[in-house]
Amino acid sequence: MSHHSPADDVLTRFLLPTAGVRGMHVRLGAAWREIASRDAYPPAVATMLGESIAAAAMFAGHAKVAGRLSIQLRGQGALRTLFAEATAAGTLRGIVQLDPGRGQVPTSLAGLGDDAVLALTIENPGIHGGEPMRYQGMVSLQAAGLAQAFEGYFDRSEQLPTRLLLVSDADSASGLMLQKLPGDGGDDDGWRRAGALFDTLSTAELSAWSPEQLLQRLFHEDAPEILVSGPLRFGCSCSRERVAAMLESLGEDEAVAAVIDGEARVRCEFCGQSYAFDRTGIDALFTPARRPMASPDRLQ
Repeated sequence: MSHHSPADDVLTRFLLPTAGVRGMHVRLGAAWREIASRDAYPPAVATMLGESIAAAAMFAGHAKVAGRLSIQLRGQGALRTLFAEATAAGTLRGIVQLDPGRGQVPTSLAGLGDDAVLALTIENPGIHGGEPMRYQGMVSLQAAGLAQAFEGYFDRSEQLPTRLLLVSDADSASGLMLQKLPGDGGDDDGWRRAGALFDTLSTAELSAWSPEQLLQRLFHEDAPEILVSGPLRFGCSCSRERVAAMLESLGEDEAVAAVIDGEARVRCEFCGQSYAFDRTGIDALFTPARRPMASPDRLQ
């Protein structure tokens, strides 16, 4: 079953013009397998992570994010953090941090506990190299699953009816998002009709069909148009500079205490890349004159 069509790792934006509906479709293969292979996640946790990565890819495309969009789930129990991120460059990364000492690993949103928090964060580059613009929205977890939780979020935050289906297994992760176009586009019955067709789609079909097959089989009467499709891949945005900023944020005492056998080693949990700072390097972080003029090659 692992032989998927060649169209893996693609994000597609489409329009159903006669219905007045826009949509996003994502299908992840190798990119998802690389993220999932970082750790031996329990199946239910891997499913949650795969669904979150698929959702982050669609939402970044939907919101035309210029920087990065992340989904972060934090719980008080065995699932401490789930993090999924998509960038404007089409890179994806994600991780789950578990603490089995804190009880059963949850198999559903309900199992996350009352104190769990789900946040959606968009970070766009600042104007003319200024501070990045950051926007964060909180997503209610009073829902059967992640797709329903995000549907509720978009209904409230964008005031536009939204439908979402997410599916993830060991091989692939896919998602479909429909949203009523703002204004009075489409015929009166368009949104109801699109929703009724959406409801006939099974997760198995979403997992198996290419975007072209899906649009043709479900929505052929609404003259579907693919507006743009682009490649996605696993990619990490860690860099020596970002690790340096993290060490700075710890404060001088903690950063110096991290130096063991002559160097502080920081390993990126997303991609395994290792960064080493010797004592001189650590001291330089806390020397006021260290900041050189920003040169173009330092832009990330």
